[in-house]
Amino acid sequence: MASEEKRAWIMVVVSIAAYGIYLATILGRARARPLAEVPYVAPLLWSVGGACAASIVLFIAAGLVSPADLGKKDRRDREIHRYGEYAGQWFLVAGALAALVMAMAELPHFWIANVLYLGFVLSAVLGSTLKIVAYRRGLPGW
Repeated sequence: MASEEKRAWIMVVVSIAAYGIYLATILGRARARPLAEVPYVAPLLWSVGGACAASIVLFIAAGLVSPADLGKKDRRDREIHRYGEYAGQWFLVAGALAALVMAMAELPHFWIANVLYLGFVLSAVLGSTLKIVAYRRGLPGW
């Protein structure tokens, strides 16, 4: 397995796990109050920070396990990376547009922050999933 494919797997797992923990925390705090009134800032920051730290540690660990693959990228790796990143960025755009509309509608900060976070997570998951599929089945023909 190429090092870039390993990085994609790490990104998918870490993104889903971090967002799942964040959702469980927020929903657990929302028992007796409306969801928009739940304190979300600290869990969101811990979730994003924890995901970044976990990704870095796992990327380093993957590099230590197979140091021969580290840093080796050929044309195929670069094309797969570009394909996954470009496709995944659509969720960033959609999340940013949704947040912009929500801000103009003066919705609570809770919803704006959460739609942005969801956009980041979906972007990472879709982009990395497409990279994994491209490594396993090849890039789609245009």
